[in-house]
Amino acid sequence: MSLYDSIVYDRTLPIQSYWETTIPPLRFESLTRNQSCDVAIIGAGFTGLSAALHLARSGVEVAVLEAGVPGWGASGRNGGFCCIGATKLSNETLVRRFGLPQTQRFFQEQQQAIELVRRLAAEEQMEIDIQGDGCIQVAHHPSRWQALENEAEFLSAIPGYKCALWPAVELRDRGISHSAYGALHVSVGFGLNPAKYGRALALAAMRQGAKLYAHSPVQTWEKVGDQHVLHSPSSTVKARSIVVATNGYTEDSLHPNLRDRLLPVLSSIITTRPLTEAELAAQGWHCETPVWDTRNLLFYYRLLNDRRFLLGARGGTTGSLAERDRRLRQMRDRFAQIFPGWKDIEITHSWSGLAALSANLTPHINQFPDDSSVFYGLAYHGNGVAMGTWTGRTIAHLITGKTTIDRLCPIVTQPLKQFPLANLRLWYLRSSYLAYQVQDALPW
Repeated sequence: MSLYDSIVYDRTLPIQSYWETTIPPLRFESLTRNQSCDVAIIGAGFTGLSAALHLARSGVEVAVLEAGVPGWGASGRNGGFCCIGATKLSNETLVRRFGLPQTQRFFQEQQQAIELVRRLAAEEQMEIDIQGDGCIQVAHHPSRWQALENEAEFLSAIPGYKCALWPAVELRDRGISHSAYGALHVSVGFGLNPAKYGRALALAAMRQGAKLYAHSPVQTWEKVGDQHVLHSPSSTVKARSIVVATNGYTEDSLHPNLRDRLLPVLSSIITTRPLTEAELAAQGWHCETPVWDTRNLLFYYRLLNDRRFLLGARGGTTGSLAERDRRLRQMRDRFAQIFPGWKDIEITHSWSGLAALSANLTPHINQFPDDSSVFYGLAYHGNGVAMGTWTGRTIAHLITGKTTIDRLCPIVTQPLKQFPLANLRLWYLRSSYLAYQVQDALPW
């Protein structure tokens, strides 16, 4: 049984995002005859496509099965933030649990993940609309300035990121004038068009020889001898190794080792029509670097290359059409509050999708404990553009023997634990959202 309304998982429906309008239609074939390969990948998002590309580059025979079309899930729905932030654990908790050296390594590898995306774009000549310089976090209340100072101190000292604190009086000169009380600029990250990036990854993997099958969901999965057999509606794929790269759209029924291991969370996005230079000047905005705020239920936003403005937010616990309409009204209202100079600007696109949390609140890269031929990369906590790409490459390196699990950072190789009382996962989420709303409104 799925946690959300069935419409959230209906692969026949278009995303209805702005991103969809920026890529030409492309037909991907479905699986119509039985296949055999070295590695079968379940899911054609950033993780699965990166794994396919890097495996195919190494001469491995790869087949990718996607229930929709490549990039239909979170990889085609996100805000295009190629940034750090793949965990929901605090910096202090990471250091306490894993020690300073491994925490430092974790953040340095997130920077490497961002650089990997940029390098792949150059190597494969991807036109993915890279924008901005680093990332910016803004204080949504004066009391949150101290948190930005602490974050700047940590990121400068531990992973060695270049950071700068901007008091509120400087924000208009920095081109990010709105209802914020200071900002932290971290010189790691950039924005991109996720639909163009996902499409480019898919085409690059296919050029290297990977086979991609759209509208080919895995309905059943069995192991026969040393071969995995994945059953799609009309055909099967046999493979010696499997990569699970389904993230927030992972069905509990896919495999017993995945049941109750993830908490999908809804994120929603709206975009405006293109803004004129006069309208941008009226609000005092000309920055193209991705921005998010210090709320627990954060807002994230960025100016796109055609001068549209994107605003995203967490929230929603059913995914129904009625809830979507209600969330759209709420986001329109909040957009007008944060950016009063644009309160009457037309909203042209709105959509939503699923990110994924793990019980450990960290990303996960590992093998099934009872079957080392199955690999998985999951749970990026809303920051999967870079981390998903890096995870896909890491899994490819595991399969081809370029690395081993014991050589990876232990923060990402923890066991993928079941949520306690997993049937109550959405109730955990609802209670957390209520608590976060209260905390975000408090003046301390």
